[in-house]
Amino acid sequence: MGAQVSKQIEKRKTIEKEEKSLSDLKRLGENYPGSDYIPLDRKMWMSNLNPEKLKINMIVWPGTHDSATNKIGIPGITRPFAQCQTISIYNQLVRGTRVFDIRVQEDRRVCHGIILTYSVDIVIRDVKKFLSETESEIIILEVRTEYGHNDPPEFDKYLEENLGEYLIHQDDSVFDKTIAEVLPKRVICVWKPRNSPQPKARSSLWSAGYLRDNWINTDFPLTKFESNMKYLSEQERVVSRKYFYRVENTVTPVPDNPIVCVKPVTERIHGYSRLFISQCFSKGCSDRLQIFSTDFIDLDFVDACVGLTYARVEGKA
Repeated sequence: MGAQVSKQIEKRKTIEKEEKSLSDLKRLGENYPGSDYIPLDRKMWMSNLNPEKLKINMIVWPGTHDSATNKIGIPGITRPFAQCQTISIYNQLVRGTRVFDIRVQEDRRVCHGIILTYSVDIVIRDVKKFLSETESEIIILEVRTEYGHNDPPEFDKYLEENLGEYLIHQDDSVFDKTIAEVLPKRVICVWKPRNSPQPKARSSLWSAGYLRDNWINTDFPLTKFESNMKYLSEQERVVSRKYFYRVENTVTPVPDNPIVCVKPVTERIHGYSRLFISQCFSKGCSDRLQIFSTDFIDLDFVDACVGLTYARVEGKA
């Protein structure tokens, strides 16, 4: 018992030391090209950046981690252990989010580990409602079978039937196209089954290799920050690669930590999204940043991504 307490005390000291290091770094500044840009209308921010100039590979996509967990579990009991967002997919879209991490189990219910929420039908409904209200906003919808669960039967057909009219087909040439050139198609849907076959080339769905990341499971904020930077710096520049690469500005509860609720843990890194972007410029890898995701997305996070996208369109980054 005493050894465990001592271990937790040392861990708490390490966390505090890492938080201080990030705070000290933040004092040096968070400015970067486009950091002062504020979208006129977050619901239609892509439209307002000129779809005829904005290429798919120019976009810094604001995304959410475990996107459909706003109503997961039982309030006050299991919800704090699995909830990573507090607003619906539709409201995330309206606020500017454009990449979604949706995890499903065999019966097509959304889940985070063993904790369940509503059917994926709700996600599709929200996406289609938003698309019907806008004209030039492109969405990346990543749907995967959650770890430890079985694939929903014939789920590829389900996605095609429900999103078919909006689906941008899997094609390497898409990365170099402008938004105007892919319209009226609006959704890049990446389907990541665990056991079922991956979508084939030229399919209406995109296979797992088209959306990559280097997730590390840690609750240490500076450790995650530096890992994100390291792996990002190893990627090709966005103008060269033919896949999407995601950086997640999150830390997560781990088993040896007595704090197992998501929010107080992820808040250790949540406020450092602009710092990360500014450090990408300092480290010479800003031209690799593409999808940037977070827990509990807020407007400042969206603006940080849109601002850099604006700078790229204007030739300032």
